[in-house]
Amino acid sequence: MILEMEYLSQEHLSGFENYKYNSLDTSPLSLYVMHPFWDRVIQYCPKWVAPNALTYAGFLFTVVNFIMFAMYDYYFFASSDDHPQYPAIPKWFFAMAAFNIFMAYTLDGIDGKQARRTQTSGPLGELFDHGLDSWTAVLITSCIYSVFGRTEHSVSPLRMYFILWNVFVNFYLSHWEKYNTGVLFLPWGYDVSMVATIVVFVLTSVAGHSAWKFDLPGGISAGSMFEMLLYVSALVSNLPVVLWNIYKSYRDKTGKMRTLPEALRPLIPLTILFAIATTWVMHSPNKIIDQDPRIIYFAIGTVFSNICCRLIVAQMSNTRCEILPWILLPVFCTACLAYLLPSLDLQLLYLLAAIALATHVHYGSCVVSIVQSSIRTGSSMRMSIARRMYISCVPVYF
Repeated sequence: MILEMEYLSQEHLSGFENYKYNSLDTSPLSLYVMHPFWDRVIQYCPKWVAPNALTYAGFLFTVVNFIMFAMYDYYFFASSDDHPQYPAIPKWFFAMAAFNIFMAYTLDGIDGKQARRTQTSGPLGELFDHGLDSWTAVLITSCIYSVFGRTEHSVSPLRMYFILWNVFVNFYLSHWEKYNTGVLFLPWGYDVSMVATIVVFVLTSVAGHSAWKFDLPGGISAGSMFEMLLYVSALVSNLPVVLWNIYKSYRDKTGKMRTLPEALRPLIPLTILFAIATTWVMHSPNKIIDQDPRIIYFAIGTVFSNICCRLIVAQMSNTRCEILPWILLPVFCTACLAYLLPSLDLQLLYLLAAIALATHVHYGSCVVSIVQSSIRTGSSMRMSIARRMYISCVPVYF
């Protein structure tokens, strides 16, 4: 059966035509350390290099990291000393991981500068950049888990699942904030987390994973320490700031001035995904979170990225956010089937991961193609292009 879904409407294309980037970065680390560094780096980048090529290259570095760790430490046991049957990750491996994250972070930092330098700034670049960033939330965070392992001095796969959701929600809140205020307030936590990830990989490449096998006073392990830092950071530096900025936009009448139901609308698909996935994970008769945590992280992270991309499209085009993205359908169906056919629990999870990957890649490639063609051709032909792209970009569910 084929379900037809129009990815971008004429309203979306018109919104992109009138879009202007508006952001605010107040992070001391970003302003006084990273931006001066990126300003120097960009001088060595040839002007013929497309900004989106830099964005995509940076994303590929995170993909390489994810594949590397999946090949060497698929089940997250390599840094668990109580599982000697899994060989430890070599120190040079962590050095390469640090280099890959450094390159991803640097390329992500200079792509916008390259666009302004070559006078090629536009909505496509921001859409491409932030869309890929939403996917790296799972790719980078899951790699960090391999530093600590999943048993002693660390956190369980279930707790790691909620850590990932903490990362997802905080990333999503920044774009929900822009959906209501019209301004992207760049969170301080992003730069801190990227630098911290590089530092952790570098330290591990020098001292090995055993350096993190310690307990703080009170029996708090190294893994638990990082877990608490992430939650505290979210509750102290992100959520209150997001709520304050939205409140201020209503008070000063500088935002979109949406009604409360419309303002909260983007939170509904994310809540539905969390409810379905968490119910499945926590009540799986075969404990799939212990059998194969990596595929759970990847599948849910990919669906999250798709939902986040749809929010990014809505806030950039100043249109109404989708309340029930179609990608939630296979999540719901596979979760129900897993309940009815518990013996196929894990196989259904693999199927969901494959469907999510295919659907998300299809969605992303089609949206980028439509926006790119729309920009090149001009507003007079945008609807015909959208229709042609719609015909060739119909997602298929079986």
